Amino acid sequence: MSKKYDVIVIGAGPAGYVAAIRCAQLGLKTACIDNWLDEAGKPSLGGTCLNAGCMPSKALLESSELFHRAQHEFAEHGLEIRNVKMNIGQMQKRKAGIVASLTSGVATLFKSNGIEAIHGKGCLEGPGKVKVTPPKGKASTLQADKIIIAAGSVPAEMSIAPFDGDRIVDSTGALDFDTVPGKLGIIGAGIIGLELGSVWARLGSEVTLLETQDALLPMVDKQIAREAGKQFRQQGLNILLGARVLKATTQAKGVKVEYVENEDKKSLTFDKLIVAVGRRPATDGLFSKDSGLELDDKGFIAVNERYRTNLPDVYAVGDVIGGAMLAHKGSEEGVAVAEIIAGQSGHVNYDTVPSVIYTAPEIAWVGKTEDQASRQGFSVKTGSFPFAASGRAKALQAAQGMVKLVVDADTDEVIGAHMIGPYVSELIAEIVLGMEFKASAEDIARTMHAHPTLSEVVHEAALAVDNRAIHFANRRK
Repeated sequence: MSKKYDVIVIGAGPAGYVAAIRCAQLGLKTACIDNWLDEAGKPSLGGTCLNAGCMPSKALLESSELFHRAQHEFAEHGLEIRNVKMNIGQMQKRKAGIVASLTSGVATLFKSNGIEAIHGKGCLEGPGKVKVTPPKGKASTLQADKIIIAAGSVPAEMSIAPFDGDRIVDSTGALDFDTVPGKLGIIGAGIIGLELGSVWARLGSEVTLLETQDALLPMVDKQIAREAGKQFRQQGLNILLGARVLKATTQAKGVKVEYVENEDKKSLTFDKLIVAVGRRPATDGLFSKDSGLELDDKGFIAVNERYRTNLPDVYAVGDVIGGAMLAHKGSEEGVAVAEIIAGQSGHVNYDTVPSVIYTAPEIAWVGKTEDQASRQGFSVKTGSFPFAASGRAKALQAAQGMVKLVVDADTDEVIGAHMIGPYVSELIAEIVLGMEFKASAEDIARTMHAHPTLSEVVHEAALAVDNRAIHFANRRK
């Protein structure tokens, strides 16, 4: 007789492991199935985010930025360091250590909450039934009153540039280079492409990003995107917009990429090529043909506003249901679905999901852009303030970029915020919290901010909405 649980979660990424923990907190007997293996071939919880995405990429971004600053900025601080070298092996060892610490932390959380971690491939066979296929041994079927699918996503592939695990790689492979590529090509200048490009450019690669779209970061406020493009190009990233890749071919000493730019056929040759054109839901082998689980027209699992699929007592959250493919969005959905299953009123506010690009300068945003708000019929007013006027930013030698607030002119409610500059990944939280409480620009303007801090730039941007920023000489009369 198969083992029975209150809840089975398929997937142990940020959506799945958070859902499992919240279910256990609510008194539900919970199991979580996941098939990720670390480099040593051992089970590793945390999904793509902890193992091969968010966390390892941030570790490399930090290491490479310190290397860049040591070469180009430390002398201005009086730190005379000559012949700075990067030990790629040690950098990768540090990254692996961070990953191991975090994934083992999830395992500890499972134990402390009484969650059974089951290693293997989970396959939904129908309401209440999940087949688990371990790497070795026989498959077994588990039963549960409720099932949560949180299988996540995988890198999207291109038939014209197939992965070979060596010269043409996905984002995971790009985190594991053991040498710095001389010439690095990246298909896609979105979040992943820019972050990975930044890492290897700082370490010495000649980086070219080929982006099909004519505008850089079209999901970002135009003013912020223009500033981002200027900053990235000054750092040496060669960003080719309107460049449609036709074919990538591996050769004896590199990868030849053929593309069209301004109707002209061109080609470039790289030592390595990263394909960073987005991610797709990880639905391969996730459910049997007989299960009857419905997908939408883009291949995501179809759910209603309560995260229910078309099958009784089967739910889905995270990347596998679409929307913003962000770890924190998936985690909030994981909490919400657990509370719904337990009879509570779980909820996620999709109007206040923050997004961040961890380049230098960082880019962060939440809510509507100025253009979106105008198209949706809002009477819009904005307020902006530059980090160039921030004493803290100058002390950090990072006085580039700005904070911009988008405000409903009729109510003064903040409906969007867009930032590029130092540590804006942290600053955006103030606006997310404010928007949750329907804060007005006046509310933020009248909130005291410590001096000297980067957060003062947010304060001044709020003041600038009504043309009363204190520390900016060119304000309107």
